[in-house]
Parts: sequence; structure tokens; C-alpha cells
Amino acid sequence: MHPQFLSNTYLVGEEGGSGFFVDAGGPVEPLIEAADEYGITPTHVLLTHHHGDHVMELGKLLERWPDMEVLIHDDEPDVPGTTGAMTPGEPVTVGELEVTPLHTPGHTGGMVSLLVQGNVFTGDTLFRNSVGGVRAPGHTTYEDLRGSIMDTLMGLPPETVIRPGHTDPTTVGEEWETNSFIRVWRGLDPEGDKPCEVAGNAATLVLLGDDYDGGHKAWVRWPDGSDDIVPGSQITRRDG
Repeated sequence: MHPQFLSNTYLVGEEGGSGFFVDAGGPVEPLIEAADEYGITPTHVLLTHHHGDHVMELGKLLERWPDMEVLIHDDEPDVPGTTGAMTPGEPVTVGELEVTPLHTPGHTGGMVSLLVQGNVFTGDTLFRNSVGGVRAPGHTTYEDLRGSIMDTLMGLPPETVIRPGHTDPTTVGEEWETNSFIRVWRGLDPEGDKPCEVAGNAATLVLLGDDYDGGHKAWVRWPDGSDDIVPGSQITRRDG
């Protein structure tokens, strides 16, 4: 996990066999050492999306293994060093492993989650007790994010381990029961209706939930009825 951005880079592989990286936000040196220690030969870097805190140390990985394939969804902006595209639903074969990309847009248009052997790497779509925002560069919509979580990720078996792009792992079952956003989407908890301002613009605060960094993530509704997920730091409550 990067100490500043709290973003995760993962090495997945078989001892003495092939492996792959999920993202490249760094620091990657411990993962390079782990690959050497366990005799893992990385053949791929699979990028969940293009943001800098997930790709900034790609060059270090390619310096060590220059022949690796670097794949990202076609809908993402170019990342220097990429060699091809991942197609949702078409597995990427890495040694004995099959990695299935799942298209989970919202935080970005080409965001993918990566499913392999009971684990799903969710990038910036779903975190432990939080969700991704839809204000980052290349974002799409609240509706996309909600669909990615409720229709795609929550459709996986409850024992599936979620390995997010930031901080701690969780499971599908745990998030189904405890994630405050998902609980409201399921109709278990009520929506809020308190007035607020978002960067000076009037809105309704539907939910002020947790975020992965110890802060908050806010679900707001604009006067035209559209919804948004924004950083909690942008919220000013009108009710005090």
C-alpha cells in the first residue's frame, strides 16, 4: 500500500510459476523482492484504471520485466507502457490462472474489476464500507457506479474476497450486510433528507458514509433529482 495515497498494488502468482500485478501505484520494490523470493515470473500488469495513484510506478516494473503485457480497458485514456486491451468477460490467462475482467464503470468509464480464484480486485469501485466517487477524471455517472456494485459485484458469491484499490480487504457478504451505501440501496436503511451545500451548490444529503482513508464519502441529490457521490470534505450541512 502506498503510504501517501493508501493505494494498493498486488502481486498474484504461483510459487515457481507465472504471476501478474494488479495496478502499479507502488511502492513496487517489496513486490519485486517477493517475486524473486518465491520464484514467480510476472507476465502481465492488469490495470484497473488510469489514475496516477494506480499506475505511477509501472515504469519500475517494466524496467525489471520489460516483456510483460500491460493491459487496460479500451475506454480508459492511454497510459504509457500499455501493450493491449482487456475485454470484459474474456479471461486473461496467466500460467494456470484465469483472470476475468468485469466492467465496473462509474469512478472511470473503463474501470475493470478482476476476478480470479474467489478474489475480486475492485479498483476504485468498492471499498470496505465505502464506495468510489464519480467526480474523478474520466468518471461516468452515479447510476453506473451503483449498477457496477449492486448488479455486478454484489452478484458474486458472498464468500468472494474483495481486494480494493485502497486499504483493507473485505468480502461480498460483509459488504452486503454492513456497507452503509449498499444497505440504503437494498432498502434496509432510510435515505437522508437534510439540506446541504456541495462546494456552494444546494443539494440534499442522502447519506454521509465512511471513506477508506478515515474520512467520509457523501451521496447527495441535486435539485434536478440526479444523484452524485462526492468527497465528504465538500459537504456543508445547512442544519448545523
